[in-house]
Amino acid sequence: MTTAPPAMNRVYFFLVLTTFLWGGSFLFTKIGVATIPPQLFVLSRFILATGIMLLVCSRRLKKLDSGTIIRGAKVGAALGVTNLSFVFGIQGTSISRAGVLNNLFVLFIPLIAKIIWRDRIGRVNMAGIALAVAGIVLLATGGTSGFSRGDLFSTFCAFLIACHIISVSKVLKDDDVYLVSLVQFATVSLIAGAATLLLPLPSFTVSTPAVMSVVYCAVFPTVFCFTLQNTFQRYVTPTRAGLIYTLDPVWSLIAGFFVLGERLNGREWLGCGIIFMAAVMPLLFRLSIESRLISTYIKRKSCKC
Repeated sequence: MTTAPPAMNRVYFFLVLTTFLWGGSFLFTKIGVATIPPQLFVLSRFILATGIMLLVCSRRLKKLDSGTIIRGAKVGAALGVTNLSFVFGIQGTSISRAGVLNNLFVLFIPLIAKIIWRDRIGRVNMAGIALAVAGIVLLATGGTSGFSRGDLFSTFCAFLIACHIISVSKVLKDDDVYLVSLVQFATVSLIAGAATLLLPLPSFTVSTPAVMSVVYCAVFPTVFCFTLQNTFQRYVTPTRAGLIYTLDPVWSLIAGFFVLGERLNGREWLGCGIIFMAAVMPLLFRLSIESRLISTYIKRKSCKC
């Protein structure tokens, strides 16, 4: 007996909720790394997430085989480096700028595909890349700190997000998504643990807001969002999902403005807007092509009937 797909308004609601919770990770990470070193923050977050996922997967653990462990560890390695660059970026810049810069992963994916697999980038993606460069130049020349160390980490994080997305599509097979996530979270914990041992730890205090930030980031953007994404993303095309996920920086901008009191000058706002459009434009172009193909298919099908 097949289960009927959920109503599309329900699908879109939960995918938008996913972006809202992901956007909240910028705010809570900023609060957390104010008192906890970034590598220790990632370690705490993913140890907790691994523990939660162990409970979720308790009945599935007998299905965990060496293949799933190896593939999950490969993808988890990419996820671990991504999260470390994410927290170092958040620590060194505003969440408003970090959110927009992280969105550049949309443009890094075709670049990586071009370099490794010789895929065609396309004019629209090239235009998006050119826009992104213009936006970064505006950010670099705006504000009091120019293009800061945190901005550089956030841009590098976007590249690593693209690497992680590609690694998921290239490495994973028909694995149990919950078990793969468990292995990924455990791998990130190991990488963050190594970073904690290798990188110097400044003196720090564990405050209540920092603890709550770790809990939020472990439960919602990690375990909860993973469940929502894997439950509902299957009902929309990758292009539509990508457009929904570009809402992430919108939530980080709102949180930065109203909660942290972050203020961008005119040049920074323009730079952020251009970078946002650079990420959205290729997706809108693909959505237009996708809609035309669907319309043509429906017309041909109706003619045959």
